[in-house]
Amino acid sequence: MALLPNSRTEPDGSAVIRVLGYNIRSMRDDTDALARVITACDPDLVLIQEAPLFFRWRKKLARLAAASGLVVLTGGATAAGPAILCNLRATVERTEDVLLPLTPGLHRRGFATAVVRFGGARLGVLSCHLSLQKDERYEQGGMLLDRLAGLGTPHAIAGGDLNERPDGPTFRRLADGLQDCRATAPWGGEHTWTRDEPHRRIDAVFATKGIEVLGCGVPLGHPGVTEADLMRATDHLPVLASLRVPAA
Repeated sequence: MALLPNSRTEPDGSAVIRVLGYNIRSMRDDTDALARVITACDPDLVLIQEAPLFFRWRKKLARLAAASGLVVLTGGATAAGPAILCNLRATVERTEDVLLPLTPGLHRRGFATAVVRFGGARLGVLSCHLSLQKDERYEQGGMLLDRLAGLGTPHAIAGGDLNERPDGPTFRRLADGLQDCRATAPWGGEHTWTRDEPHRRIDAVFATKGIEVLGCGVPLGHPGVTEADLMRATDHLPVLASLRVPAA
């Protein structure tokens, strides 16, 4: 498998970055394996879903970030589960955690959002975990697009657990307005849910049209990422994308 391009800042001010989307199941599994997977992927940004929500949740998330050579940018319980981690390449302009309208009887959902810079590239970032319920999920997809546009940046990315396959209405709604990075430049593995049949792709990274997608997929066979660690870390497989973001 070809290697994804390494993170770097180009002479023209554009930036090549790595973005990892990962549902970590509240860190209820092997957190050492989870940290090893994240570290091996060498991401600039990690778009987390199902961050810890309860007792000492901030310390748990901070511990994972530190073990992975990263820091917590925003999110966690304040966004109902989504969070964003980053490395020290990122210059942070602002962050905001957003709680979405609550449907009685269903889980609270939210977005973790930020605006960051890598060199001359300015980027909006959003991490999400959409509803299991079809109609609510579709409404949340529209809120995601509105929120991403409202960040006021020339380029933006969003990623997370969509709880839906690419042929579903919400996935298609997002892919109509954004680039589905895996579909644009396939790399690595496809399916992010392999715990039962059929295996399926329900986690994704999206990017606005001006971003160049260099490769995106599940980092199967990526140096340092072992199948054993992927199985022990959590119940989802991660999505790794390499993106070239133009200078602002």
